[in-house]
Amino acid sequence: MPVNIYNNETHEQLDCICDNDWNLTSQIEELAIWLKANSEELKDSNYLADIGFVVRKDASGGGAVLSVESIRIMSKIGMELFLSEYRD
Repeated sequence: MPVNIYNNETHEQLDCICDNDWNLTSQIEELAIWLKANSEELKDSNYLADIGFVVRKDASGGGAVLSVESIRIMSKIGMELFLSEYRD
């Protein structure tokens, strides 16, 4: 499942990244890259990034980290993060 990025006020889809990538770590990394590249173009609003992921079968700790820089950008533009967990 890709990361779907929406304007939550208008329900307009702004972008879809990580097509067919269900790995949470790589999705978080790609979202951080997307935020750095696109945040200046977005006016303050009410945005949503919906990440659909599957838990790793061999998971025993560790995983994705949402950086402070990404959190700051998301806060500045008014973006919430949904973590949508799916079965394998």
